[in-house]
Amino acid sequence: MSPLEAPTVSEPIIELTAAAQAKLLELRAEEDEPERLGLRLEIVSPAGADFRYDLSFDVVTKAAFTDEVRNHDGLRVIIPGKDTDLLRGATLDYSDEAGLVLRNPNRPEVARPEGLVHADEMSARIEAMISGEVNPALAAHGGFVTYVGHDGQGTAYLTMGGGCHGCSMSKMTMLEGVQTMLVEQIDGLVRVQDITDHATGENPYYS
Repeated sequence: MSPLEAPTVSEPIIELTAAAQAKLLELRAEEDEPERLGLRLEIVSPAGADFRYDLSFDVVTKAAFTDEVRNHDGLRVIIPGKDTDLLRGATLDYSDEAGLVLRNPNRPEVARPEGLVHADEMSARIEAMISGEVNPALAAHGGFVTYVGHDGQGTAYLTMGGGCHGCSMSKMTMLEGVQTMLVEQIDGLVRVQDITDHATGENPYYS
């Protein structure tokens, strides 16, 4: 068989753990005509907001032309084309305690208010500290911060996501923790400002 005649194998977009696979097949078996159904995974949050996901069972043959469909050992996963890059490399897991959990290494695109600087030397230093020191420290609470920009007057603007989004301790964490780490290391930085809409947080570490 020539290479042109060889069947094409599509690379998976997300990974399903064995526990998630078993639970999803169990749930699908409770549906009508389960053999026709695949798992549809979609990002439903608005642009710039912390990711929120919708999981549902849909008829595979009714998937849109732009949807990406992948076979995971008998369970087809349907992902809208618009979400493919934002979900690539994510892992869907399951435990009795937490239920289905999607671990996504990708982050939403940052919504940047007009007038903020985000592409200069100070910004590069802030982003390096956030990725190298700040976020690893917040990871214990399942949280992270994202740099938005600075105003040129010494104030850096950040948003908080994951377990820090909506967390009642976020103000203390931001002002006493993140601000101290950044101000001590970056010349010209005086303060940080959290511009997260914490009222929309759905899974805060402390409520």
